[in-house]
Amino acid sequence: MSEAGFTLLEVLVALTILALGVVTLIQLSSQSLRVVKVSGDYQQAVQLAGRMAIESKPTEEATTSGQEGPFQWERRVTEVTLPDEFKPKQTTPDQEGPKLFAITVAVRWGQNQTLDLATMYTPTTPPSLPQAASGASKPVGTTTNVPATPTTQPQRTK
Repeated sequence: MSEAGFTLLEVLVALTILALGVVTLIQLSSQSLRVVKVSGDYQQAVQLAGRMAIESKPTEEATTSGQEGPFQWERRVTEVTLPDEFKPKQTTPDQEGPKLFAITVAVRWGQNQTLDLATMYTPTTPPSLPQAASGASKPVGTTTNVPATPTTQPQRTK
């Protein structure tokens, strides 16, 4: 006599397969959350390192460090010797020759997580504008007869 239905063994096998599937999905979900957090931390570290490199306008070698939130950073500025082909052939008195600096920013956070960013910087000074000769026309866009301070009109009260 055959009865319709599942045996205890078939139910146990089905529950085992279902449990393995659920556990695998939970592990993948938690791993993806960890990856998202690490990625976010790494992105913040890159932004911090970039800001520290851009903010420094070095004129000499130096090492500075600090902490911002969970991130510890260290900025090293070293002068790079220019090859002869990059040095000017004629020098102007009272003017320093060109300099090139290597800026390295190291950011550390968490457990053994680090990021190193390196860039080059050369200090520049804006070129001096030649003095205008007397009687020269005035620059475009300037106005005359404009008061230096704004004037106010009295308001009427009723």
